[in-house]
Amino acid sequence: MAEIEIKLPKMGESVTEATITNWLKEVGDTVEMDEPLVEVATDKVDNELPSEAEGTLIKILFEKDEVAQVGDVIAIISTDGGAAVVVPAKEVKTVTSETKAVEVVSNSNSESVSKTGPSGKFYSPLVRSIADKEGISMSELESISGSGENGRVTKKDILSFIDSRGNTPVVTKTSAPAAKKAAPAKTAHKPNVPVMEGDEIIPMDRMRKLIADHMVMSVQTSPHVTSYVEADVTNIVNWRNKVKNEFLAKEGQKITFTPIFMEAIVRAIKDFPGVNVSVDGDNIIQRKHINLGMATALPSGNLIVPVIKDADNYNLTGLAKQVNGLANKARNNKLAADDVSGGTYTVTNVGSFGNVMGTPIINQPQVAILALGAVRKVVSVIETENGDTIGIRSKMYLSHSYDHRVVDGALGGMFVKRVADYLEQFDVNREF
Repeated sequence: MAEIEIKLPKMGESVTEATITNWLKEVGDTVEMDEPLVEVATDKVDNELPSEAEGTLIKILFEKDEVAQVGDVIAIISTDGGAAVVVPAKEVKTVTSETKAVEVVSNSNSESVSKTGPSGKFYSPLVRSIADKEGISMSELESISGSGENGRVTKKDILSFIDSRGNTPVVTKTSAPAAKKAAPAKTAHKPNVPVMEGDEIIPMDRMRKLIADHMVMSVQTSPHVTSYVEADVTNIVNWRNKVKNEFLAKEGQKITFTPIFMEAIVRAIKDFPGVNVSVDGDNIIQRKHINLGMATALPSGNLIVPVIKDADNYNLTGLAKQVNGLANKARNNKLAADDVSGGTYTVTNVGSFGNVMGTPIINQPQVAILALGAVRKVVSVIETENGDTIGIRSKMYLSHSYDHRVVDGALGGMFVKRVADYLEQFDVNREF
């Protein structure tokens, strides 16, 4: 009997695991090649995974709501038919290194080990399960040098640590330390939250939990600084009002302010590439590509960040089509993993909610994010050849948050000022 292992595929450069949200086939069902087999959710997007083989589904190795790592075998398909085998949800799975096997209960929640350490490191459910089983403390976890994305501790890392730990003499609390070590960082105290009469307890959904973890990790990783600049966008408002009907008729697309702002941001990134980087330990990774993420609100109220890849390769019409296409896919829950991966700089439009400005949180592992405020008509001083006068102008605030480890105030401030300059210099007679 020929058996084909169905593995969890790589679904983006920073995606290392996924949660099984729904099996579309049951054990014993016939499966066609490329037929949807299972629904999975990552920290970026939900996906349907097609079958990589034709035959009969004979084993399901990860039950609903369990977390699988990229490369894990999640199911087995028989190409000749054969006896179906259901793996119980609580079956003990065995993961091995070259020298040690560690048994892990597959649906363990590892409540005794926090998913986010004091340093901001994220620990996957599998790593936390192994740590809980082996009695590895949070301080020991924090000491492990991770080989995964952004220093994340992988299964291989923790198993190697367990191997070396078994060969290292254990120092008890009464033993004199060989050398004085700094005390480990303390985990932030969580406040006791009382529930009062009439209160409603609403559990976070999966995406909201992931967003919450990502936001906490970001502020723990990067010292945030925000610079603000006001931009006069009267020319842009007048130009858009003039061409929007013609643009829709000719291109079949609406022209919004967003692609115009994106174009100015791309030009400023080319002038100041130091904001288009990532930090890896003591190294700065200068990004070759300009991949603009655009924070987008979902109908559920959650947030996702689709990415315009190589945004500098598009003209204004191309940017408009990219913006509209990704926004529509987000609203209809049609984003693929590739649509939300690879971002190097993020833009969020707080003005769409009527906000004048904001203090956005950096989308790790990027080092900067720009918030676009609402475009408002304001009374303004206008400089003319015949002296200053008062008039009505359309203005907006740009709020630029950046990682002060690698982006100093001069760079962060000059960048956002350059974006404003490009917006203010927009040619009202421009052709599209």
